[in-house]
Amino acid sequence: MLETQPRIQDTSGTPADLNKNGSVTSLVAGILDDAHKLLRQQFEMLKAEVHEDIQKSKRAAEYGGLGVVLLTVGLLGLVTAIAYFLHDEFQISMWASWAITGGIFVVLGIALATASYLILERFSPLPTKTLHALQENLQWKTK
Repeated sequence: MLETQPRIQDTSGTPADLNKNGSVTSLVAGILDDAHKLLRQQFEMLKAEVHEDIQKSKRAAEYGGLGVVLLTVGLLGLVTAIAYFLHDEFQISMWASWAITGGIFVVLGIALATASYLILERFSPLPTKTLHALQENLQWKTK
């Protein structure tokens, strides 16, 4: 004779219902957890990218500031030399020598300022790669 063990009945539902509900619930919870992790990781990536861009901008500003100071000192000496050269070699009056020299540097300054403006106009300080990936994930999440 076969001995059978007594069955304990679960009153909360049939085993098939529990498996179905448990797996769907855990699947949805897993998806939500993964989406939360993804958004958190992308936010961390965004912070890291912004930090990196700030560090690069800071370094560029330091070098640029020092370069401007040194360039200014050098150009002042050069301007003085050019004005005296025009006065001595071509017997141009001193005021005209200074006017010619100043005019040349004004034209060069305008050209460089325009080039700088055009470069900065095309530059975007925002972390575009991370924002694009975040936007794609948000679009996926809303579908």
